[in-house]
Amino acid sequence: MVSTMIDEATASKLKAIPLSNNTISRRIYDMSKDIEEQLNDKIRDRRFALQMDEATDSNKDCLLITYVRFIDADDLREDLLFCKQVTSRATADELFKIIDTYLREADLKWEDCVGICTDGAQAMAGRRGGLQALIKRVSPNVQWTHCMIHREALASKQLSPDLHDVMTDVITTVNYIKTRPVKARIFSALCEEMGSDHTAVVFHSESRWLSRGKVLSRVFELWDEIRIFLEEEENELAHKFNNKFLMKLAYLSDMFQKLNELNLQMQGSNTHLPHLADKITSFTRKLEMWEQRVTEGNIDSFENLKSFIEVNKLQNTVIPCMKAHISALQKHFQRYFPVQDPTQYDWIRDPFSATPPAEFSTTENEQFIDVTSDSTMRLEFKSKTLAAFWIGVEKDFPLLGKRALATLLPFATSYLCEIGFSAVASIKTEYRSKLDIEN
Repeated sequence: MVSTMIDEATASKLKAIPLSNNTISRRIYDMSKDIEEQLNDKIRDRRFALQMDEATDSNKDCLLITYVRFIDADDLREDLLFCKQVTSRATADELFKIIDTYLREADLKWEDCVGICTDGAQAMAGRRGGLQALIKRVSPNVQWTHCMIHREALASKQLSPDLHDVMTDVITTVNYIKTRPVKARIFSALCEEMGSDHTAVVFHSESRWLSRGKVLSRVFELWDEIRIFLEEEENELAHKFNNKFLMKLAYLSDMFQKLNELNLQMQGSNTHLPHLADKITSFTRKLEMWEQRVTEGNIDSFENLKSFIEVNKLQNTVIPCMKAHISALQKHFQRYFPVQDPTQYDWIRDPFSATPPAEFSTTENEQFIDVTSDSTMRLEFKSKTLAAFWIGVEKDFPLLGKRALATLLPFATSYLCEIGFSAVASIKTEYRSKLDIEN
């Protein structure tokens, strides 16, 4: 019309104008909706497990994020199911309402849900009024799992009064340096002048799993620089950095480094209960060994402490403190990870070397014998993932395969939710930074 009424040049300029002010956003929404529908189609009428968590971000928005694990083709797949804003109080009833509404709209059935994984917050884990209880009312056979990473963090949180004082002094020192820009620059210059590997200390954050270990390790690495800095500042904290304090600090940095290693081993996608149970069993056995060796005066397992004592030619006076802490750790791990039969998952981990559990029915025993006598399946077991193998078994031996997948399908941690919240926080921070630049 413009070309006819005016000219081609004006018409070409008109073509450069977007068709509407929300074309791009509408197309993004359509694409995301299509991806969501494809995911729901794959989950529908199949067994699935959920992990969920609720958190408030830096914008003070309360979000409920939920991930799903399900059988896709010949293996397990994990994906984001939804992320919804909680507009009112984050009670168990409100959280259940959000999840239930989504499942109904997506035509997903609660009876197909075999497992849920959350943290230990009362709104999530409460047996009577928590989200766990509300879900079990509509799906009685669902298996609830308290995130194993959260349990490990809770088990390692408690410290004796002596070690708690050391941790408090370390955090106070870090805050004194980090919260004052001028002092942080002076400390950085001092570290550079002394040729240190690091030029800054690390803030402690109670909500971050690895924070405590990282803070202790960095302060121990820079203890000489910190002591000199505090003396120049005439800060009374400088008197804290004596040999006994530093030996306790060295021990804590060693122990929390080991706890951080355990935490990292349990992180990641596609983790399952048998695998993480092995990690916990290994660590608890190490605790027993460390306690026995420390009692004998052997501290080879604690490298920072051993090196500090040898370099400064000191007498180890913190052995009683170490023994008490290791013993307390054992008790806390037993509390959060009750002792179970270490062989209960052997038939899943390696059916060709294990015996069937006593609670197997006659049919399950017969199917177990058929599987473990099949040389082809033995070869497949070596070449496939654990989940893929048992998915294949279920096709021919449904009772046995279903029983194994009932253990492998549920999430063991809420790691994906934590990653999701970090991604949301990063996106919002980047968006705010762009707005600040534009303004």
